[in-house]
Amino acid sequence: MSYAAYKMMHWPTAIENCAAGYITHSPADFPLPIIPPSTVSDSDWLSTNPNASAIGPVPNLVVSAGNVLEVYVVRVQEGSVAGDGKRGGVMGGVSGVALELVCHYRLHGNVESLGILSASGSGSRSRKRDSVILAFRDAKISVIEYDDSIHALRASSMHCFEGPDWFYLKRGRESFPRGPLVKADPQGRCGGVLVYDLQMVILKTVQAGYGLVEDEESFSSGASVSARVDSSYIINLRDLDIMHAKDFIFVHGYIEPVLVVLHERELTWAGRISWKHHTCAVSALSINTTMKQHPIIWSAGNLPHDSYKLLAVPAPIGGVLVICANTIHYHSQSSSYALALNNFAVSGDSSLEMPRSSFDVELDAAHATWLTNDVAMFSTKNGELLLLTIYFDGRVVQRLDLAKSKASVLASGITTLGNSLFFLASRLGDSLLVQFTSGSTGSSSTLKEEVGDIESDIPSAKRLRRSSSEVLMDMASDELSFYGSTPSKSDLMQKSFSYTVRDSLTNVGPLKDFSYGLRINANHNAIGIAKQSNYELVSCSGHGKNGALCVLQQSIRPEMITEVELPGCKGIWTVYHKSSRSHNSDASKMAIEDDEYHAYLIISLESRTMVLETADLLGEVTETVDYYVQGSTMAAGNLFGRRRVIQVFARGARILDGSFMTQDVSFGAPNIESGSASESLTVSSVSIVDPYVLLRMSDGSIQLLFGDPSTCTVATSTPKGFESSKKPVSACTLYLDKGPDPWLRKASTDAWLSTGIGEPIDGTDGTLHDQSDIYCIVCTENGTLEIFDVPSFNCIFSFDNFISGKPYLVDTFVKEPKDVHRISYGSSESSGQGRKENLQNMKVVELAMQRWSGKHSRPFLFAILTDGTVLCYHAYLFEAQESTKSEQSVSGRDSLSLNQTNTSRLRNLRFIRTPFDMHTREETSGATTYPRMSVFNNVGGHQGLFVSGSLPAWFMVFRERLRVHPQICDGSIVAFTVLHNVNCNHGFIYVTSEGFLKICQLPSGLIYDNHWPVQKVPLRCTPHQVTYFADKNLYPLIVSFPVLKPLSQILSPPIDQEGGHQFENSNLSADELQRTYTVDEFEVRILEPEKSGGPWHTRATIPMQSSENALTVRMISLFNTTTKENETLLAIGTAYVQGEDIAGRGRVLLYALGRSDNSQNLVQEAFSKELKGAISALASLQGHLLIASGPKIILHKWTGTELNGVAFFDAPPLHVVSLNIVKNFILLGDVHKSIYFLNWKEQGAQLSLLAKDFGSLDCYATEFLIDGSTLSLVVSDEQKNVQIFYYAPKMSESWKGQKLLSRAEFHVGAHVTKFFRLQMLAASSDRTNTAAGADKTNRYALLFSTLDGSIGCIAPLDELTFRRLQSLQKKLVDVVAHVGGLNPRSFRQFRSNGRAHRPGPDSIVDCELLCHYEMLPLEEQLEIAHQIGTTRPQILSNLNDLALGTSFL
Repeated sequence: MSYAAYKMMHWPTAIENCAAGYITHSPADFPLPIIPPSTVSDSDWLSTNPNASAIGPVPNLVVSAGNVLEVYVVRVQEGSVAGDGKRGGVMGGVSGVALELVCHYRLHGNVESLGILSASGSGSRSRKRDSVILAFRDAKISVIEYDDSIHALRASSMHCFEGPDWFYLKRGRESFPRGPLVKADPQGRCGGVLVYDLQMVILKTVQAGYGLVEDEESFSSGASVSARVDSSYIINLRDLDIMHAKDFIFVHGYIEPVLVVLHERELTWAGRISWKHHTCAVSALSINTTMKQHPIIWSAGNLPHDSYKLLAVPAPIGGVLVICANTIHYHSQSSSYALALNNFAVSGDSSLEMPRSSFDVELDAAHATWLTNDVAMFSTKNGELLLLTIYFDGRVVQRLDLAKSKASVLASGITTLGNSLFFLASRLGDSLLVQFTSGSTGSSSTLKEEVGDIESDIPSAKRLRRSSSEVLMDMASDELSFYGSTPSKSDLMQKSFSYTVRDSLTNVGPLKDFSYGLRINANHNAIGIAKQSNYELVSCSGHGKNGALCVLQQSIRPEMITEVELPGCKGIWTVYHKSSRSHNSDASKMAIEDDEYHAYLIISLESRTMVLETADLLGEVTETVDYYVQGSTMAAGNLFGRRRVIQVFARGARILDGSFMTQDVSFGAPNIESGSASESLTVSSVSIVDPYVLLRMSDGSIQLLFGDPSTCTVATSTPKGFESSKKPVSACTLYLDKGPDPWLRKASTDAWLSTGIGEPIDGTDGTLHDQSDIYCIVCTENGTLEIFDVPSFNCIFSFDNFISGKPYLVDTFVKEPKDVHRISYGSSESSGQGRKENLQNMKVVELAMQRWSGKHSRPFLFAILTDGTVLCYHAYLFEAQESTKSEQSVSGRDSLSLNQTNTSRLRNLRFIRTPFDMHTREETSGATTYPRMSVFNNVGGHQGLFVSGSLPAWFMVFRERLRVHPQICDGSIVAFTVLHNVNCNHGFIYVTSEGFLKICQLPSGLIYDNHWPVQKVPLRCTPHQVTYFADKNLYPLIVSFPVLKPLSQILSPPIDQEGGHQFENSNLSADELQRTYTVDEFEVRILEPEKSGGPWHTRATIPMQSSENALTVRMISLFNTTTKENETLLAIGTAYVQGEDIAGRGRVLLYALGRSDNSQNLVQEAFSKELKGAISALASLQGHLLIASGPKIILHKWTGTELNGVAFFDAPPLHVVSLNIVKNFILLGDVHKSIYFLNWKEQGAQLSLLAKDFGSLDCYATEFLIDGSTLSLVVSDEQKNVQIFYYAPKMSESWKGQKLLSRAEFHVGAHVTKFFRLQMLAASSDRTNTAAGADKTNRYALLFSTLDGSIGCIAPLDELTFRRLQSLQKKLVDVVAHVGGLNPRSFRQFRSNGRAHRPGPDSIVDCELLCHYEMLPLEEQLEIAHQIGTTRPQILSNLNDLALGTSFL
């Protein structure tokens, strides 16, 4: 393995930063909320004024997880009736709130902190928008705003304070404990970023009125403008005598921006409290950005040394709250106040007694936000929510009051969205969106009795109907469970708040450890890539009450109900039929339609068609129905409100009422003269949208069948402009813009003009088409995309050269936007002839356009090209400024008379290309192919699109975002359709290429709104390590949970064997010894999955002793020297944690699992022994047991009752964190001393050191990487890097083999906690080259998990592929427009954090950058491939092979 590829497979989900701001809209875009009179309580007022908007303007939510940045818009559904499946019932006039994704980016850098540069300081009805300030290590700042015209974020300014010019800012320091910190002035006059712990960067904003000329113009035209940064300068805090800045904030209520800094004058720590305490202070600077002056206007000292956070109190009070571990202090220019939270609180001058809160709490890692202008909410380190109320008179604070509210997820950030929502971001559990309402004053304890647990009162039937992630949230019942507390006097005056959880974002991080096991429904006969679908990852994630096992599966494995062998199948369709249609109201009709069972299943074979009834049993009725059964069917569907079925075959169509034919249509050529030519004209593709059927004929012409609902008959017509095949069509589809408010109509410039069917169709079933518009999307052979309205066939949108896959599609009649994302290459004429030919035979073979249900949903457009590329576009609206010049230039080019065509065009319609992670590429043959894309509206409660073919995949739509989940368990799939009947509730049918028809359902317990489908098994305690016992399908798992114990039990350890030293507790009084403290208790649980997606069961638990921590659990195979056979045992390594006065000891425990059939004693102890030092790692080495105990590594043999030492190695490691074994080689990683490479010699029984890395490195995980006959050593460290070493004793620089040499190094950007070695699959191009085949079979990739919740892999590459991809990577650094202006090369450089480090070779390619290649327009892809001396198919084939080779799980 000289070369490798780094590839992310599951992106980070652990949210670190969150903020609220008006990014995609301004506050003025909302309807005015009507403020209720203060005398009336909210609930009465809402019942009298039902039309008032209950929630005022709601800002966007911006979140970042690792290097992923996402912007959401909050969709509020008002109404007094809870919508079906909406969470949380009705509260405050709102029945549902959901997050909808606006944009999602993977940046080339981890977001250290983010702030919102507010533009709406001028008032709540402002038309201006906010911008986002992102800060990255060490001192990079990007200001990003949302641009409507491209429906995306773009950088408006970048500020970098790194590199040689700025070395002096570091003042000689190399390492900094934290990255830059961003805060912004609440009025939006400036922003501040604290870099290098000492330098304050002030970002001065552009003030309206002084701005640039174009800004003024756009103000006058009514468009909104985002806040921008004009310039930046640096304040050195040392000059102001501020040494160790901890936090800073901008405060409210001053004419100029005022910045308050929390800093420590002299450093101290917990061990020096008796000498030095109260070392912190706050200083307020008045910032004058024009003069660049910053005088200190007030300051306050004598704050506790554990102050860590500032909170700006909103107007009208002003001032700051200083949050400490045991106290809360309020300071302003005129007044101050303090509140003690527990017994550890000491006031600065000991004479004064501080007011106490009514209960004890520690606030040492809290996050806070303001719910109203005098109530702040804190989320503590154990997930409790506390409310701090400020009682004030004018601007003088009289009292602070703290009250318990509820318990919730362990938060990493909290932000208020608007006036009645807040968002709890979490790294350790799912992030929650919560709605709150505040009642009038009154006892809060009565409220607690009323509400109880939030989601416990939902009947179980309704729970099952909601999505699985919500059911899981119920099971975990984390949803903010109540604490009962006795009301004190101050409680009675409190505002009482009630909450309901509205939405949650799934998080699988932090992944501490995982194991790789078989799924319940695995198929043991599978081979090749299908075999990968047998496995799943079971990972330890979360912490404390958010602890869970996450079961992750990259590919979907459906639950099969039944399968039938059916060779030669080409297509399947299910159709509805009801003889009489009831005329109900629209709403109930929709519900009935969704739950209606299918009536017939039509199966098209090569030369005949089968028809089956889909009642209780699937019975064949081919002989008794009037369907066309003599040949294969092209398509089937329902017309006229499901009263008729249409079946289309190659030369005709039939309309059927149930099983009886009512009309037979045959297709000849429309022109009679051509005579013999018309004989060969057949249908090649069909699209059915009631009441139209669109046919594409084999010569590229189009025919439209339009139905008459009154007579239930159809007639044929050829649309105008498509009479002859002068414009041959390569693909076409019909699109029904359904819904109460058709979406595409908004894209037309004339608001009054409806483009589609204006009047409802009269007929027996008139209600169906009341307001739905139908469009026809056509792609011609030369690659032009056109949209026509039906049935008049006026062209209302067209785009040339659609096949090149441009990032945006805009109507040709509209002036192209100034595209910020393009970098032009030389003139296109110079491009070689060969590449032109490449473009000639590219064409679109299939189109689909669909808008799924949802009030705010927008249509997606999908296209499949001949080379297997899937293009996906998402529509959006942008009202461009009218410009007359462009219209004249168009009229010069086109002979169309503009005044007719331009009126009804969809000028505001645009499409943005959305990237998705998928490698399904297959060349389409020239023969007639059946459609690969099937839209589904309800399969197991989900909606989306299924793409069949050799690598089938599910595209599911959640929150306006596509989630792509492959399905590889059955190989190639030729046909797919949905099925809903008695035995198969909202399931589906598919036919594999081997000729099996399978009726299936989606596994129900999985959450599909994630990068991979995941099932969360709540543990409600912290999981640490998991391992897999394959024979019985069991997962042994270490968990810990807090237990309250009296001090006397904690302080008296078991008597120390050597000294007989008994602890004397003479200096503690009796009542102090009875005081309780929390300690963590450990146990090993043995879990068994029941059925796929169901709950897991604890089969046995192995408790640890008091103050004994289980550190490692492994399944090991030992050679029993007595019976001479191998045994599989469960090994546990533990350590006693008893403080620094007692020598460290540990135990090694061996258990036999499942020897007896009796389920009660599943676990039998085989051996236990106490050793010196902590047992931190275990492994089996050729039948022996290798134990790392403290600084020693000892090898034992197993006699069946005893472990006897055979060999030992006294390395100088301090604490071994990981042990890996290959054959007789040992790799161990140490907590500080990097890695050691040993081997074991059987003859002479010795462990010897081969080589080590002489650098110092804090290892997290290690593993061997095997590429054919090459062995490499991989290690990850606490600076988020990965290094690959190799052992080369013949090389001179290896100091005669003592030193491990570096083969590659790479910055991952997340802490890698575990590597797992998996054999790579041989890719298609490898099989042809048999000469080198032997080397490629023994090739392993490393799957890794990180603390951000991401999963990736490092895979070996051969040199030729590596060189090709590396040169492509260097090109892409310049070609791709990177979000936020970040450079991928600097992100991937090894971070040494100030330690001396010799840079290693750059031998890893970054697939995170390479995946941008497929998103480039086709011409650019060809141009780049040409520039690096290769071809596009060659690059795509390399990327495809890598994706296939690593498609584990």
